[in-house]
Amino acid sequence: MPRTVRFMSKAKLFGLPLLAISQGPKLSLNEKRGDARGIIAIGDVATGVIAIGGIARGLIAVGGVGFGLFTVAGVGVGALAIAGVAVAQTAFGGVAVGQYAKGGVAVGVRVISSKRVDQEAVEWFRRLKLHSREVASSAPTK
Repeated sequence: MPRTVRFMSKAKLFGLPLLAISQGPKLSLNEKRGDARGIIAIGDVATGVIAIGGIARGLIAVGGVGFGLFTVAGVGVGALAIAGVAVAQTAFGGVAVGQYAKGGVAVGVRVISSKRVDQEAVEWFRRLKLHSREVASSAPTK
């Protein structure tokens, strides 16, 4: 039997609990998964300013699937995504799609990949501290 955890802090900000934790099914309410909503949300599905969960939605999202301004996830969508599969304005991952994309397979306007190294992308990722050395690659540079 899966473990069920439910917690909401009494302290609130903008009507949301500062901390909400919701993990596992709650069979008495016919819930299949925990749905946490709070400033800091942790759960199977988490929605908050900072969201951590299997599915995470927030300004900062960390999870299996993440949607947010800043995302760290298996699959991440946002302005800046660091993920196995990243889709963002700035995407960093195994598969990266974005205006600035860095990864094994990278698609975008400014790209760092095994096939192509764009110098403007190198400078962009260096500014973000996501690129610290010269790319030792036989990929053509632009």
